[in-house]
Amino acid sequence: MTDTAAAAKSPGTVRVGVQKFGTFLSGMIMPNIAAFIAWGLITALFIDTGWLGNSGPIPAWRWADSAMLGGGTASDGTEWIGLVSPIITYLLPLLIAFTGGNVVYGHRGGVVGAVAAFGVIIGAAGTVMFLGAMVAGPVAALILKQVEKLWAGKVRAGFEMLVDNFSAGFVAFFTALAAFFWLAPAMKWLTDLLGAVVGWLVDTGLIPLASIIVEPAKVLFLNNAINHGVFTPIGSEQATETGRSLLFLVEANPGPGAGLLLAIALFGVGAARATAPGAWIIQFLGGIHEVYFPYVLAKPILLLGLIAGGATGVLTNVIFQSGLVAPASPGSIFAVLIQTAPGSHLGVILSVILSAGVTFLVSMLFLLGSRKRDLAAEAAGADGFASAVAQTEANKGRKSSVLGGLVAGGTATATKTIQKVVFACDAGMGSSAMGASVLRNKFKAAGIEGVTVTNKAIAALDGTADLVVTQQQLTERAQQREQSALHVSVDNFMNSPRYDEITRMLLEQQQGGAAEPVAAEAAPAAPAATDSVLAPERVRIHAGSVSRDEALREAADMLQAAGAVTGAYYDAMLAREQTVSTYMGNELAIPHGTNEAKDAVLASALTVVRYDGGVDWDGETATFVVGIAGKGDEHLSLLSNVATLFSDDEQIAKLKAAATPEELYALLQTVNEG
Repeated sequence: MTDTAAAAKSPGTVRVGVQKFGTFLSGMIMPNIAAFIAWGLITALFIDTGWLGNSGPIPAWRWADSAMLGGGTASDGTEWIGLVSPIITYLLPLLIAFTGGNVVYGHRGGVVGAVAAFGVIIGAAGTVMFLGAMVAGPVAALILKQVEKLWAGKVRAGFEMLVDNFSAGFVAFFTALAAFFWLAPAMKWLTDLLGAVVGWLVDTGLIPLASIIVEPAKVLFLNNAINHGVFTPIGSEQATETGRSLLFLVEANPGPGAGLLLAIALFGVGAARATAPGAWIIQFLGGIHEVYFPYVLAKPILLLGLIAGGATGVLTNVIFQSGLVAPASPGSIFAVLIQTAPGSHLGVILSVILSAGVTFLVSMLFLLGSRKRDLAAEAAGADGFASAVAQTEANKGRKSSVLGGLVAGGTATATKTIQKVVFACDAGMGSSAMGASVLRNKFKAAGIEGVTVTNKAIAALDGTADLVVTQQQLTERAQQREQSALHVSVDNFMNSPRYDEITRMLLEQQQGGAAEPVAAEAAPAAPAATDSVLAPERVRIHAGSVSRDEALREAADMLQAAGAVTGAYYDAMLAREQTVSTYMGNELAIPHGTNEAKDAVLASALTVVRYDGGVDWDGETATFVVGIAGKGDEHLSLLSNVATLFSDDEQIAKLKAAATPEELYALLQTVNEG
């Protein structure tokens, strides 16, 4: 955990804006990289000039004409569409659009986004519509989201599914028409323009100059907007036409980073030199390029070596007319070789070797020229490399286990006084409240004072937290809201080992002479829960098992029968699970609605169902399903009590041993205590 306060930029800066945009683009492409790789393998093997193509280096496939799979004219004169063209024309853009819509508004947003994208795909016939899908998918989902806000919480019970399905259907219908008639021509024009610009750079031999932009952008984590917004779409279209594209190697070439790390391993000083060999393995063989970014930030002049090496690699591919058939992700030498087009291996391998060699030589000159000064700084106790690691994580916007391993001991420590810890989740009322309670108890047991632990919805984060804890799936969203805070990801709110790390860090902070914290803001006392929050009739035991959705339905029905929620709460529970699982660990799940579903909550109530056969909860086994509806802040004390109860292994054993619902209810009485 590192202090990013000094390095983080305000949300309005150009760097952060481009980084967020690039992250969003990457978020549509990266989950679908497997499909790109599969398409690349099909292209490399079965197009006419592929390895197994009719005109390829290996004789045509013996037991089937390669044109059947790659497309083209078969030996008997039959025209085959094959797999290559339909996948890149339809499947890949639709996957991108669905992913973008899903990010904006869940599964239904993804469905609407895919339908809208089909309009732009058909409307721009003959053009690969990656850019169109990147626009149509998220925009259609956003339109659906805004439309459904008009009647949120106003639909009569029992009609929610009907209204949701028809609203999504109508939005999909109109956005598909709009994409066909208006968006498709605009995106075709933009795609043709970008393609013409890149083509001009390639034809004139100026494409190596792209390294002047790409290499600095990589170090600042701004490369995704260029790579996934321009190079991947245009490179994929080029690969369809020619079977290869050098654009896939402009950013992903592992050579420059490898050359830089080799130079530092031989001619660097201090921690940078000691860690460079391990970083080389991670970067060159594993494809994790971010591992060399701190070395550049510690000595920015080395960026010139990266630019020179990157330009050399691109120029080599221009000279040899070599390239890849699909994106190499991650940018490992293995991924590069697997995606190398037939006949391009000499050029691609040379581009990696030469780019590494040029970067090595240029970096060596700078390192030798400043060696005496660097040794003197090291002797004086300056630790520029550790600061560079912190700066790199600040640029990235989140904690990196790979970068953290470069710091001595593999664990960074906080360099700021932590006074306010916030647990954040989607709704701010379920998992985060329980996690806050568990950590609050750990702080109390360790004697830590002057630190408040509260819980919030991610949307309510206001920039005042010193440390934010979230489930892994939500960390990136939290970092966008709290850019100056430390961020810790956990996969289990009940018993995560990260809690002990946080506790040790704060103990060291208080015992190691850290600045005395100012008087901490007292956490507001949660209102006491009423006796009716958990009633005997809302405690059940089932001998068998059910599905997760069936367990959600039972919890929602019990809450509705208690008069605590409306019929819309079940859909809100499902939506919550699509965002992030409510499985807490210790065999406990606490399903609850999203933050937008507060209008569906009429009163506070709890339900407890023990499924002795277990419930498969997104790959985890939940024995206890605690349904919750919280009105105002009343649920906070309830969740605190539930967290305390289920963090004790002996108590859990007693709860599992209860023979009747009455016995189970008696053991659960502590949740009703104020």
